[in-house]
Amino acid sequence: MIKSFLFVLLLPFVYCSEAVAAKETKVLYKVAFGIFGEMGRAEARLHIDENDYYTIEIHAYATGLAKTLSKNRQETHISRGVVRDGILYSQRYEVIKSYGKKVIYKRYDIDEKKRKIEKYFYAKKNGTIYKEGRQRLSYWTRNDLLTLYFNIHRLIPDKKKPGRYLFRAVGAERQNGTVEVFVPNVRERQSYIDTLGKGDFWYITAIIHQKIFDSDRGELMLAVDKEGITQKAVLKDLIMFGDLVAERIE
Repeated sequence: MIKSFLFVLLLPFVYCSEAVAAKETKVLYKVAFGIFGEMGRAEARLHIDENDYYTIEIHAYATGLAKTLSKNRQETHISRGVVRDGILYSQRYEVIKSYGKKVIYKRYDIDEKKRKIEKYFYAKKNGTIYKEGRQRLSYWTRNDLLTLYFNIHRLIPDKKKPGRYLFRAVGAERQNGTVEVFVPNVRERQSYIDTLGKGDFWYITAIIHQKIFDSDRGELMLAVDKEGITQKAVLKDLIMFGDLVAERIE
């Protein structure tokens, strides 16, 4: 778990259309895990240039004891593309993970004209590549994991309507690109208030089918404020150690 918990930091950075209009936006989160306390932080940045090309970059890193135990685990996720009518369209998505002397790199090139996505990856140790490959993904989508959460305000326009919604996103490999989002009804909202706090929030759950969450379904509860930025996210009841909590501090 210590090596892989940083993935959860990608999810709490959600924006509304008003926020997307900004040229430069930065947010900082900390992550605490049950009895261990703070385990990491994530710096998230959105930049849009004068030609409406965007860059989203999230750099997540372990802190304290987790930094030592994970061999200075770090992850950087970068999405680049274009903004059209307030929607972010991904053209390239990159993931760089490092710990100790190992580096894992993935790049997804998203070709809108040909409606295809090609993945290139390598793994290296001590500066030497020991694994490398290319493949074409079996599905098509204009979203990667970062743009999905920026665009979700348009994908679910009625924030008060409860239900389950399925989306595709580059980077969600273990679930063949599928990401499930759940919007609670009035009765179910109370559990979100108890977990995330009461406020003028849009409460949702992102369901991530990943082994890193030590369960078949990783259900990440989010509290999104009226400006579209998630203030707190909680991954409930992980095996043995309790909740994983990501909370905005800047």
